[in-house]
Amino acid sequence: MIVDDSGILRGVVARWIESEADLEVVGRYANGKQAIDAAAQCAPDVIILDIEMPVMDGLEALPLLKRACPSARILMISSQTRRSADISLKALELGAVDFLAKPEAQRDIVGRPEFHRELLRKVRGLVRWRSRFTGHPRSAVPPQQFEQRVFSSRAPEAIVIGSSTGGPEALSHLLSSLEPALGRIPVLIAQHMPPVFTAALAERLGRVTGIEAMEARDGQEIIGGRIYVAPGDGHMTIVQGAPPRIAVGQGAAVNFQRPSVDILFESAARVFASRTLGIVLTGMGTDGATGAKCIADAGGSVIAQDFGTSVVWGMPGAAAASGACAAILPLHEIATTAGQLIAGERPRGQP
Repeated sequence: MIVDDSGILRGVVARWIESEADLEVVGRYANGKQAIDAAAQCAPDVIILDIEMPVMDGLEALPLLKRACPSARILMISSQTRRSADISLKALELGAVDFLAKPEAQRDIVGRPEFHRELLRKVRGLVRWRSRFTGHPRSAVPPQQFEQRVFSSRAPEAIVIGSSTGGPEALSHLLSSLEPALGRIPVLIAQHMPPVFTAALAERLGRVTGIEAMEARDGQEIIGGRIYVAPGDGHMTIVQGAPPRIAVGQGAAVNFQRPSVDILFESAARVFASRTLGIVLTGMGTDGATGAKCIADAGGSVIAQDFGTSVVWGMPGAAAASGACAAILPLHEIATTAGQLIAGERPRGQP
């Protein structure tokens, strides 16, 4: 289902989706009220929902759409402004699973292949993950058994986190729970987000956790007890030094992403080696799996979020399948385990 007040956008996006043999548009609506009235009958797998609309905007419509069609996964689309970024993060709190920044000018939509590609990737991923596990209780885990490493015997000096779809809410929950244990441990995050949105995410994480959080800058010193969020459209790496510093650069996208989790994790493994704790949270795709293996091979520890608590078990599933993880845990248990590692304790069940 497509819900946007722009007839141009509804038409273009519908053509893109219907050009895919296994996807179908079940409805196009100009405002939230029209969509709510039709949602139960259409029963969409994915709802593409604009924020700014007349009659009823996306933020107001979101909880009502969730109530009318609980199984639908809602993908917010918005302009790339700070106000839209703040509203998009609020939408994630209310139950949207992901968002996408659209071109500012309607005439640019057709001529923006990256918007076309990313929209289809997100829609297809959400449809695939919903249909693949329909009927499974959320606590269920896939039947595969993965090789697991042991945790490092050395307390971590840095925590690096990778996340994508569902990541902002998972980050808020994890870091709020972890705050008492952080002390002088820095946290560096690669969340798949466009520019402007990452600055809004950093401010939000600071508010909900009480930890000083910021969008990372090139050349910035890494100070313990702070949260650094990789800027949208930039790779964040850690550079050896006393103290270590952050480098931010463009470079080619990795796994279709910039910032890339792999890039961050690989640099953390080089600088902090066995004193690195890597955490791979919910997200679409495989970004982070190669970097997780680098951390594990350097003697560090890696934890992946489990299937049952992930919005999309793509990134954590790929990290688990790589054999790099010392544990695959529900989101609410990750902070407990990380706190034990920071305190120099062995997590329960570990030798």
